[in-house]
Amino acid sequence: MSMGRRPTEQQPDLWVPTTELPRSPGHAFYDKLNHLLDEAGFDRHVEDLCQPHYADSVGRESIPPGVYFRMLLVGYFEALDSQRGIAWRCADSLSLRR
Repeated sequence: MSMGRRPTEQQPDLWVPTTELPRSPGHAFYDKLNHLLDEAGFDRHVEDLCQPHYADSVGRESIPPGVYFRMLLVGYFEALDSQRGIAWRCADSLSLRR
């Protein structure tokens, strides 16, 4: 016993490319902080300081030192007392991930 066929409708795409997602304005404080650190050449300076402590071709790639210290700043400014909490906060916020 058949109930018939439903009219066929085109189902919308399930996946949306990330380029089409709306961009939030971000957090003004962290945007300004990133701008200041970029102007000062913070990433290059920190990488040069940390270079002697990295072994060649041993283990997997780590987080770049500039990103790591920026994550520590997020933990300091938001009173996060664990690395796991800092990682969760940075992964949860699209504006901080930038």
